[in-house]
Amino acid sequence: MKLKDLELFIVAPPAPGWGGRYWIFPKLTTDDGITGYGECYASTVGPKAMQAVIEDVFERHMQGENPENIELMFRRAYSSGFTQRPDPTVMGAFSGLEIACWDILGKARNRPVWALLGGRINDRIRSYTYLYPEPGRESAEFWVSPEMAAEAAVRFMNLGFTAVKFDPAGPYTIRGGHEPAMSDITRSVAFCRAIREAVGDRVDLLFGTHGQFSTPGAIRLGRELEPYNPLWYEEPIPPDNLLEFAEVAKSVRVPLATGERMTTKAEFGTLLRAAGVKILQPALGRVGGIWEAKKIAAMAEVFNAQMAPHLYAGPVEWAANVHLAASIPNLLIAETIETGGAFHQKLIRNSIRWEDGYILPPEAPGLGIDFDETVARAHPYTGTQLHLQMQEAPCDYSRPNHFEGGAPSTPT
Repeated sequence: MKLKDLELFIVAPPAPGWGGRYWIFPKLTTDDGITGYGECYASTVGPKAMQAVIEDVFERHMQGENPENIELMFRRAYSSGFTQRPDPTVMGAFSGLEIACWDILGKARNRPVWALLGGRINDRIRSYTYLYPEPGRESAEFWVSPEMAAEAAVRFMNLGFTAVKFDPAGPYTIRGGHEPAMSDITRSVAFCRAIREAVGDRVDLLFGTHGQFSTPGAIRLGRELEPYNPLWYEEPIPPDNLLEFAEVAKSVRVPLATGERMTTKAEFGTLLRAAGVKILQPALGRVGGIWEAKKIAAMAEVFNAQMAPHLYAGPVEWAANVHLAASIPNLLIAETIETGGAFHQKLIRNSIRWEDGYILPPEAPGLGIDFDETVARAHPYTGTQLHLQMQEAPCDYSRPNHFEGGAPSTPT
């Protein structure tokens, strides 16, 4: 069995666009006709350029190879161009292709991917969602309103979720870490207070940030969150300052979580050795794929750390997360988008089940999903922007920062 053909689907989710502007799905076909689907979560270059990168990685390192040889293909891609270091673009391309290989291997053996990863230890996977507005009620106000956030938290609690994430702490800019404005701290505390009062002890609070603070700024904000006992404080400083996470962790009595922008065990290993973070959030479409994430989970066990696979992408990365989560003992929780998201489920013909706050691992071969190519082709991304983009304007200290969470405001 050899890898033969590659086809790419670049799909734009319809408005409001939860999961980013577009999703990139590679489809691999072997010489004996078995197909597998993956997802690349990489957006450092535009979609056309990323398509070229994916094609190059496939043709250079994987085409003609047995899909079983995951480790060999990883080492080729990781070492390409005399690098042997984390590269989010190349590893993002490889990650989606690697996920497709696992889909092929499971189908070839008529077993779900989790069965090939050491078997299933988790029959149900606890899940969380961002706080999203109800369909048809989207507004800029939602992202800065503690009252609306609390209402949404109750809605998701009533659906069965036992954890919700929100990120009211101000803008994420290209300028690196900044000190939070006092108005951002005040709003963050108000969100925690309102949501905690609304859900009591039935739901964990996951406080999201996106690497926007300096180390002392992260500590100032984190200390204000402590009375509301969040389950985590996510990525409070930029991901290029790995050792500084330990400084925040020593000063804030809320567990730190991070990982969506990191790639390979090299970066996660540094975090673990430095005692910076005990909750790891790899995005499987960027981190190096399923096998690399499995290695990271094993390393994390040694440091008494837990895994919380990240998802702000499409349903194939979601499926990969689910199979990893089913197979590891140190699982904390896995991200989902609402209860799977209407368009997410449409793309895979509702082939992943969600029930009472938990994802149920698929039993079908491979990733266990039924990817609908007709739907994918009907929603092509034709724009030129990146999957997500950061603002250039700095934090505003003279008036309240108004920012958008969740979906981008424009489809292009």
